[in-house]
Amino acid sequence: MSIKNAETDRLAVADTYKNWKKWGPYLAERQWGTVREDYSVNGDAWNFVNHDKSYSNAYRWGEEGIAGFCDSREILCLAPAFWNEKDSIIKERLFGLTNGEGNHGEDVKELYFHQMSSPSHSYCRYLYKYTQNKFPYHELVSKNAKRTREESEFELLDTKSFKNSAYFDCIIEYAKDDVNDLLMKVTVINRGKKTANIHVLPHLWFRNFWKHNRRYSRPTIKKVDKNTIESRSTRNGRYFLYHENGDQLFCENETNNVRLYNVPNEVKYVKDGINNHVIHGQASVNPKKVGSKFAVWHKLTIQPGESKEIRIRLRKKRVSDPWSDFDSIFEHRKSECETFYDDLLQPQIQSQHKDIAQKAFSGLLWSKQFYYYDVFKWLFGGPGEAKPYREYLRNFSWQHLTNRHVISMPDKWEYPWYAAWDLAFHMVSFVDIDPYFAKEQLLLVLRESYMHPNGQIPAYEWNFSDVNPPVHSWAVWTVYEKDKKCKGDGDTGFLEKAFQKLLINFTWWVNQKDKSGVDLFEGGFLGLDNIGVFDRNQMPEGITRMQQADATSWMAMFTLNMLRMSLELAKKNKAYEEAAAKFFRHFLNIAWAMHHIGKKDISLWDDQDNFYYDVVEMSTGVSDRLRVRSLVGIIPLFAVEVIHKDLFDQLKEFKLRAAEIVRTRPDLASLISRIEEENEDGKYLFSIMRGFRMEHLLKRLLDEEEFLSDYGIRSLSKYHENNPFVFEHHGQHRIQYEPGESKSDMFGGNSNWRGPIWIPLNYMIIQSLRKYYTYYGSNYTYEFPTGSENRLNLNQIADELSKRLIKLFERDQNGKFHYHAEDRFELFSKDPYFKDEHFFYEFFDGDTGKGLGASHQTGWTALIANIIMELEQAEDRN
Repeated sequence: MSIKNAETDRLAVADTYKNWKKWGPYLAERQWGTVREDYSVNGDAWNFVNHDKSYSNAYRWGEEGIAGFCDSREILCLAPAFWNEKDSIIKERLFGLTNGEGNHGEDVKELYFHQMSSPSHSYCRYLYKYTQNKFPYHELVSKNAKRTREESEFELLDTKSFKNSAYFDCIIEYAKDDVNDLLMKVTVINRGKKTANIHVLPHLWFRNFWKHNRRYSRPTIKKVDKNTIESRSTRNGRYFLYHENGDQLFCENETNNVRLYNVPNEVKYVKDGINNHVIHGQASVNPKKVGSKFAVWHKLTIQPGESKEIRIRLRKKRVSDPWSDFDSIFEHRKSECETFYDDLLQPQIQSQHKDIAQKAFSGLLWSKQFYYYDVFKWLFGGPGEAKPYREYLRNFSWQHLTNRHVISMPDKWEYPWYAAWDLAFHMVSFVDIDPYFAKEQLLLVLRESYMHPNGQIPAYEWNFSDVNPPVHSWAVWTVYEKDKKCKGDGDTGFLEKAFQKLLINFTWWVNQKDKSGVDLFEGGFLGLDNIGVFDRNQMPEGITRMQQADATSWMAMFTLNMLRMSLELAKKNKAYEEAAAKFFRHFLNIAWAMHHIGKKDISLWDDQDNFYYDVVEMSTGVSDRLRVRSLVGIIPLFAVEVIHKDLFDQLKEFKLRAAEIVRTRPDLASLISRIEEENEDGKYLFSIMRGFRMEHLLKRLLDEEEFLSDYGIRSLSKYHENNPFVFEHHGQHRIQYEPGESKSDMFGGNSNWRGPIWIPLNYMIIQSLRKYYTYYGSNYTYEFPTGSENRLNLNQIADELSKRLIKLFERDQNGKFHYHAEDRFELFSKDPYFKDEHFFYEFFDGDTGKGLGASHQTGWTALIANIIMELEQAEDRN
């Protein structure tokens, strides 16, 4: 049922980037250390612009800040900065370790929380915790450098910086009165036991778009009066910023060449001018009160427990009194935001679960980012620019790629670049809060300025040619179905646009990843990083190919998604029945090929172990299974679709064609589950998992000695803890169950698929089980857990898996979140200013549930909100 409130009305306005979404939290949390800003000879992105250089370097492709807002083209940026009178630099950006510095790869070392956001960003709130002591930059680097992969990371709370609560809570809030009327409030609270000083410097600045584009002149920000400044640009006209008291400081957003390169500066007052004036008292700000970067400098002394507030208003039109309605606007927008989430989250959902879901969705909304990258200009320079000198021409074959949009990021610090398969999962969450954005994003990466001319969807900026699982079609169909269920009518315009582009992507997969033309697919690591016994991108000598159970199963799912879409589109345009017949035959071919590999007709399914394995083919002609029990063997479960007979009766041409295929090739149809047998409700099941195989696969999946953890499904069976798999071929290749951080540096070593729990794949398992249930119903039951003699139907099993995942975010008997059970300072269980804040980790320990990897990955970990909402809906149905 469609929800109507002030926020949903805003979202329904056409072209929202010119309306309520024009301004939002689109500023990156890290621009330094990215591929985009790397102009090194050897492609050393992490070190070309590192954290130390960042405050002096004017970026080419984007900007960064703490809790920053900007317009949808990132022309003008607004963000706060802080100084505690102890640090050697102003806190303008978040600090963290590079991939080479962290013992488990890159890692942000700050305490911040995306507390709330409405979908249109009409109201947003962000909490940053800033120490009153000297920030331990050096200690964090040096102590992590001494730790091995087997040890835990040395975190900010492990230092003495926050001892005796000597820190400030800096709460940054935004509210909009209108499209071009943005209010900002910074509330600073002294949580310590002593009076402390803090400097708060709200910044307004232009991204440096003029240096590399001669069409644009340098914009200006200048003083109007002691509490007003004016920004002016040919790109966005005039804006007025109002503030209360404070010192106005101006410089240019231009690189300090003297500091970084020991060559003369092009302008006098450079990017770090405000920093150097505040910290060192240098005459590094423009006394004429003009520049392209501005800050208002507030010096506050705050008593223990006291709070002080800084107010800013940025608007297109001048106003005589910017403060009379300031507080009422904030109250109104905050109330509307709360109403939106109250309406979205069913009243019967527990309050603690509502809080998790709201914060997950808010983190997802805060993770939008303006992403700008033109590969051709990056490689060869823009008009009138010298060609950059590079020995390593990263992404050379992607010269068509020009990205300049607000895009959903996995994590705006650890992964401040889009990742194709992450984004697909993000949109399955976004559709519940902003279906317009979900559809726009799914179509965006299929555009000609993103998708390669050969049909490949770009992976991520480190290597756009890497191959991610083909989940885009699944996301498109899921978003379409959810949107249709909510609104009553399906957006077939969206579905048709996506389908046409996905046809091209499907063709790429068939041409590029099915080398033998026999419907068996490869793809390399396929987003699962180190899940293989060896690097599946770089196979040992003597292996000619690997037939991947996951790649082939993903393609079976892709085929079913395309079949289902074509049937839906055929309701209005019978021409799509042709496409439906094509994908039906593709699906049958893939199912047949999975059981007829090589000269000996080896199957990906192993009858001895009752599990799916990858098969390698040697140059000698020998084929062999790699008997690794991992998610690779579970993914065949995802290739499932349930279709009602009424649809077939409506589409007579497809029904005829499908019947002809089954009649002429009964051997193909025999490998597919229930495509000729309708259930009592008139539904047909399309699945590569026949009943016997599914029963035996579930035995392993639901076995607590194998995949089933107290907190969800592990990525590698616990069986391999005491029984590591060893593959002897040109050396020894070994894989063993590792429930926590990776002990290998394969793919950067910052993630691990050899045991931990990953929410997106768990979500797909749950969704697949629910889909099977719609065909099998309540009569088919399975042991849960295996060996317990407790039998549940598939929907109940999905419910139980959901509860185990939700348990990660619940408190244990000691009041600690399960993902934070090692909270030795008990801050998140007892401290009133910590205990209600959530992290959304990238993955979780397969045994303890401890949160691991990126700590603000409300990209795909936001799926916990879907799991909470869908569990409640399932229990209502039960």
